[in-house]
Amino acid sequence: MVQDKKIAIIGLGYVGLPLAVEFGKARSTLGFDISTRRIDELGLGRDSTLEVTEEEMTSAAHLAFSCDVNDLGGCSIFIVTVPTPIDDVNRPDLTPIVKASETVAKALTAGDIVIYESTVFPGCTEEICVPILERLSGLTYNKDFFCGYSPERINPGDKVNTLTKIKKITSGSTPAVSVEIDDLYKSIITAGTFLASSIKVAEAAKVIENTQRDLNIALINELSVIFGKLDIDTLDVLEAAGSKWNFLPFRPGLVGGHCIGVDPYYLTHKAEQVGYHPQLILAGRKINDGMAQYMVKKVVQRMIKSGIDVANSTVGVMGITFKENCPDVRNSKITDVVAELKNWGVNVVVADSWADPLEVERVYGIKLGEISADQQVDSLIVAVGHNEFRDLAPEALRSFCKGSRPILADVKSLYERAALIDLGFSVFRL
Repeated sequence: MVQDKKIAIIGLGYVGLPLAVEFGKARSTLGFDISTRRIDELGLGRDSTLEVTEEEMTSAAHLAFSCDVNDLGGCSIFIVTVPTPIDDVNRPDLTPIVKASETVAKALTAGDIVIYESTVFPGCTEEICVPILERLSGLTYNKDFFCGYSPERINPGDKVNTLTKIKKITSGSTPAVSVEIDDLYKSIITAGTFLASSIKVAEAAKVIENTQRDLNIALINELSVIFGKLDIDTLDVLEAAGSKWNFLPFRPGLVGGHCIGVDPYYLTHKAEQVGYHPQLILAGRKINDGMAQYMVKKVVQRMIKSGIDVANSTVGVMGITFKENCPDVRNSKITDVVAELKNWGVNVVVADSWADPLEVERVYGIKLGEISADQQVDSLIVAVGHNEFRDLAPEALRSFCKGSRPILADVKSLYERAALIDLGFSVFRL
């Protein structure tokens, strides 16, 4: 019975930890991660991703944490939840999922099931991961061990649409295993499951979820550029168009993070492998990846028009995480904004109380600073919609800036434009 099988969650980040906690409430579960620092903090009941509270971890009475591969022995179901990033030229970096497969293979025994949740291109599980499992375990796929794919749908920082409240796609390598995997997830997912017809279908469903969103945002970003040239406020246009019942409520912005800005490249990679060059998807990616450069150019142009000496100026950037109210800085496009400002010779101060200063400096080489009435800047870019930024009064924002006509780039359209203009700001928003 599936209820009797011990589960190992491989990778305890934004995806793996909530999964481990939910399973650990009712059945024997091992949360495994190669980071000793991560295991140590979880052992103390602390989660630096802020996805799980100490109380929630305490409620998982059957959950243990380890970074010792020997502790994987005795587990019968392995769920891999490691990151799948892209490299510097936007190719899939499968290193984490390959390493995780190698680790699992060494603990694999007859009758075990390996389920992947990491975002991959269609075919990756059976073309890349299964051969590793077979080679290092000495077992035969679909005879001695089985596989499944159930794409993660975690939304970091979202305390409403949490793991158990989001319908889960499931799949398995045989009909019987498909049902077993579906039953496994049904035991914790109150929103229900959707059993896909194959592993490859489940993999494809995941990448198109975010590719669709990427393309819709790219359209709005391109419209924002056009409206900027026409001297029309994009938000005004979107609010007017949104009065129609079937208008899709997308907004312009910087597309970063570990999903929307990454997943389309997994699909285009596979498409090119089979001889098709995906034009629309890559065009959308090009638009979205170019928005930081476009935005900085518009800010600098306004600074020049306001008489600000760009080369001797300081611009404050508020926010560096990839989304609001979340400490996740993976693939943050705010770093592109910082780099582009520096290309113009601007001194940049980045402030974000949600981000881990050590991680930001280690990953991006950026030291977080302070922006306040005592630490004034020449202009501001409010890049992330953290609640504490949303709650700032226009007067507070003005106190952060010196000079008679500073620029305020309101990337997320958080503030009333007229109030900012009344205080002397030259306002730009996408």
